[in-house]
Amino acid sequence: MTLTNLPSSLISTLSGEHYTDPEIFALEQERIFEAMWFCAARASDLAKPGQFRTYQVGRESVLVSRSRDGSIKAFLNVCRHRGAKLCTEESGEVKRAFQCPYHAWTYGLDGKLVAAPNLTSMPDIDRVEYGLINVHVREWLGFVWVCLADTPPSFEDDVLGAIIERLGDVESIERYGIDDLQVGRRITYDVKANWKLIIENFMECYHCATIHPELTEVLPEFADGYAAQYYVGHGAEFGEEVQGFTVDGSEGLDRIPGVAEEQDRRYYAITVKPQVFINLVPDHVIFHRMYPVAHDRTVVECDWLYLPHVVESGKDVDRSVELFHRVNLQDFDACERTQPGMSSRAYARGGVLVPSEHHIGGFHTWLQKMLSA
Repeated sequence: MTLTNLPSSLISTLSGEHYTDPEIFALEQERIFEAMWFCAARASDLAKPGQFRTYQVGRESVLVSRSRDGSIKAFLNVCRHRGAKLCTEESGEVKRAFQCPYHAWTYGLDGKLVAAPNLTSMPDIDRVEYGLINVHVREWLGFVWVCLADTPPSFEDDVLGAIIERLGDVESIERYGIDDLQVGRRITYDVKANWKLIIENFMECYHCATIHPELTEVLPEFADGYAAQYYVGHGAEFGEEVQGFTVDGSEGLDRIPGVAEEQDRRYYAITVKPQVFINLVPDHVIFHRMYPVAHDRTVVECDWLYLPHVVESGKDVDRSVELFHRVNLQDFDACERTQPGMSSRAYARGGVLVPSEHHIGGFHTWLQKMLSA
């Protein structure tokens, strides 16, 4: 149920239950997060064979690791014997194989069953058939994307398509060389809010003048509430006196060489549904990955990526990191203050979107289409 008989300048939001109902969240897990390409890991975190990380993707625990041939593999993190969780740590490294801590069924880095107590007395067991369940995997922009669907949707349409919709082409993001950048800082935020509130917040700048004083000093056009980044190919321009994308507008770090002249001194923001935000500025990239864990809780992992020599030389990135760290804290605080209101009778039929937020209605339409599929 949504609001009706609204003036033409307002459109209705989703009703409050979409942010508070565990059953709706379970449906989102099944039909969105388990059905789409999901950005899980930075590939550089899995630099050596045997290094692994585990992630919650929808209702499944997914094990992502690097195999002996150097390729990235992803599996359901479940032993094929009795269903125990195979890797209980969030990250780690094994030498040659993964061993279940329950009955010691052991799997190679390629997922094949290689050993188990009394396995030689069971010659009819197919080591591949009873290996780990593979998850579709793809590397792009130096990140590992996984998909739990039996037949994944088109990566080109869903992921690359989001880039084209925002920037006009894929080449514009490739100029930043994100594959080769290094993590200069990583901050993980535990946000007590529904994942959709975080996406909706990121998609609009109606709130920017109210809660982002540092950001609007660097990007003055954000102060009027009309986020120009949502026009195809347009980036918000730095203020005249601003030298870099830093908390005080002071000089930034070395510019990424591939960035085009028309991209210099501009900020671009991209939403890749269902859980990625990409922020582009001339000297670094800020990459958010959301991990929804409950209807009212979302973990957000944010990487600040720089040229390798900037990170390796130990250059001070604090002023650079601090700007968007403050933006994150301001945004997540707003989302946490909004979450309780979703349970109020005042929001039973939803709220409203003003003209500069109308594009959020497109997100709501997409969501409802995915849930009804």
